[in-house]
Amino acid sequence: MAAGEAAFASVHGANRLGANSLLDIVVFGRACANRAGEKLKPLENDAGEKSIEWLDRIRNSNGSLPTSKIRLNMQRVMQNNAAVFRTQETLEEGCHLIDKEWDSFGDVKVKNRSLIWNSDLIETMELENLLINACITMHSAELGKRVEERMLVKISRNVTMRIG
Repeated sequence: MAAGEAAFASVHGANRLGANSLLDIVVFGRACANRAGEKLKPLENDAGEKSIEWLDRIRNSNGSLPTSKIRLNMQRVMQNNAAVFRTQETLEEGCHLIDKEWDSFGDVKVKNRSLIWNSDLIETMELENLLINACITMHSAELGKRVEERMLVKISRNVTMRIG
């Protein structure tokens, strides 16, 4: 379910360009909340335990790589291999490199283990989310480029057949 800029329709019709997102969120947001309330199942007794385990796992990470080093490496891979102008080769290399950075997150080190105003912990949690999104973006772009190139070959063949 989506409302606002993420939705495919609005209170103004299918034209998303002329939409007022705040109005959409009020109208469709209420409908989404009502529908979710109908569909959601009651929480289980152990609800939230996986989240607490995840938090503790990251908070107690005792690897050798600081969060900042992994983040910098991830940024370089994305800038060098998933920029606006890219080739199949750079994307394939990027997939390999970003997977390597994802694996390196298993060796992350969190120095501050407190639960009070812990920016080290928050940055590491954010990095995990960024890495997940970077992997999805890189692999999707690589797949999309392959499909795009196949489509261009098909189109050029059709044009050549029509002209020639």
